Formats: sequence, structure tokens, C-alpha cells
Amino acid sequence: MKQTLLFLSFVISASIFAQNTCNELFISEYVEGWSNNKALEIYNPTNSPINLSGYFVSRYSNGSTTATVANSIQLTGTVPAKGVYVGVLQKLDPNGTGQEAPVWDSLQARADGFYCADYNVSNAWYWNGNDALLLAKGTLPANATAVINATNVTGFAIVDVFGKIGENPANETGTSSGNDGAWSSQFPYSTGLGVLLTKDHSLIRKPGILKGQTANPSFFDPLLEWDSIPPVVVRLDANGNIVYGTSGNPILDGNWSSLGTHECNCNNIGLNAASKISPSVYPNPSNGLVFVKTQNDIRKIQVVSALGQQIKEINVSAAQQIIEIDLSNHQGVYFLRLTTNSGEQSLHKVIIR
Repeated sequence: MKQTLLFLSFVISASIFAQNTCNELFISEYVEGWSNNKALEIYNPTNSPINLSGYFVSRYSNGSTTATVANSIQLTGTVPAKGVYVGVLQKLDPNGTGQEAPVWDSLQARADGFYCADYNVSNAWYWNGNDALLLAKGTLPANATAVINATNVTGFAIVDVFGKIGENPANETGTSSGNDGAWSSQFPYSTGLGVLLTKDHSLIRKPGILKGQTANPSFFDPLLEWDSIPPVVVRLDANGNIVYGTSGNPILDGNWSSLGTHECNCNNIGLNAASKISPSVYPNPSNGLVFVKTQNDIRKIQVVSALGQQIKEINVSAAQQIIEIDLSNHQGVYFLRLTTNSGEQSLHKVIIR
């Protein structure tokens, strides 16, 4: 109880550093894929690049109320203005097995940096669906057993919290044994009811979220701020047909194509109003029908799959303000590329379930 109260006290005191919107980094995508496929995408909503050397990530394992330096890792690299940085677990040996199984090549290709090659040095990037994550400012001390708080970490300030620190969510059976639990889609989100969403899934921050979660939530509802996509998708050919392997089974691809860009309403802040393309794309996620509502001069919409294949191209007349796009025969992450009469383009991510 004392540790919990200490944590909550520094959460409250640190939260004052990030009350405004679009002025601080936050987590824009979370990947808890099969095997060692773990990744975090960090988004910079500001108009200036941000050096990551003053930030770190900590993992709160299995409902722990505290994390230490050994559960944390100092970040490296730079996040460009209105851009993202993708960090991936450093398991790169193609001959690795078991706990050392390599990250899939398709996820490695999305990485801007790799972290935590040795679990015994830092286990920050080894999360499962029942682990909470902290993105924070500060410089980690050398002492591996030092607890993460404002006393031990110079410049400490909470930037974003994923999950609920101090809570160990259950699995489908309602138990919390092992590492197979996850936060789910049904209240109270921690008892295994509904769909488990933080395990074997990727979660993408909704475009309307403009800042990180700077206080530990009372309940962590994954769908409140995030859209959920599965870790793999069935490979399709140019005609949208399933591609089968030599075994006769469908070929599965890692569902990482959304890593590397983030659609956020912050992207329009600070831009020349005359150059904005600000349509409404809804519903998102969708069960098949997607609508684009715009008052802009859109002349063409291209639908591109996660593998970069063009699925549809729609020519838009000057009189159309609502365009209906039928993707009922598709599933996964797709991108809408909108082109104006003047040639300006914008990319919008949609999720088809």
C-alpha cells in the first residue's frame, strides 16, 4: 500500500508537466505480436524535432506497483516534427529459438531503433499483454535496483502511461496466472470479459487523442483511446484473393504496415490553412463501408493495402461531398490517399474488421 501511495503521489505531481495538447511526445502505436514481435511507436505532435535521449520507457510487470532501472531503458534517436519513431525488441539472430527467436523481418524493417538485446541487463521491451508501460522524461541512474520515481530519476516527468500500473489483468478464464492475461473490451477491462486486446494485437492511438495519459487511470479501457488490429493478416494478391503457401495454408504477414506514420489531429496545427486537406473519414474502424465527407477540392481517392497494393481508385466529381467506399470484402489496415485538383495529397489510415 505504501508503494502504491508513493507512486500515485509522484503521478499527481508530475502530471502538471503535460496538461496542454500537441506539445509533448506520446505513444501512438503498441505492438504485442506473436513471439518476440514487440514494438512501440512514439509520435511527436510538435513543429520541432525532439531528441529522445532525455526520455525512457519502463515496464511494470504482472501488476507491479513499482519499476526499477532494470525494468527500464533510456531511449536514443530523434523524432521528427509531426513524425514518429519506432522502437523494436532487439532479437535479430535468424538462428535464434525460444526466448531468442528473431523479430520478423517485416517488423525489423519498420524499426528506427532496437532495444534490450539482453533480458538480464534491461527487460523493458519484453512486455506481455498484462504489463503496463511508462514513457517518461528523465535520465536513468546507473543503479539497476533504483526505483523509478522523482527522487531517483533526474528530471523525472510522466509523459504517457499504457495500461494500468498496479493491475494484473486476467485471461479468458478470469485468472491472472502466468503472462497470458490482458486488458479487454468489456468493463471492468481487467477480468477477461470480452476480447483480450493488449495481447497478440496492435493498438493504434485514435486521431483525436492529442496528448499522453499522464496519470494512472482508474480503469484502462483499451478502446477508449485506441483502435485494435490483429497481429497478422492473410496475404492477398492484386485481385484481393488469398495467397496460399506450399502447405496449402494461407500465407500470413505481420500486420505492421501502420508503423512509421501516425494520423493525428495535431498534424493540422501550425500548417497553412490553405494547404490543409481535412476530411472526415468514418466509421473507423469499419465493418466494410467507409465514408469520406469533405468540402475540399478532392478529385481522386486511392485505396492502398497494407502491402502497398492499390485496391481501388475512385474519381470524385466536383459535386460530391460524401464519397462511399465499399471494402466489405477486405480486412485489416488500409490507407486512403486523397488527391486534390492542385495535386496536394494526404494519407488517412482506416481499419476494416
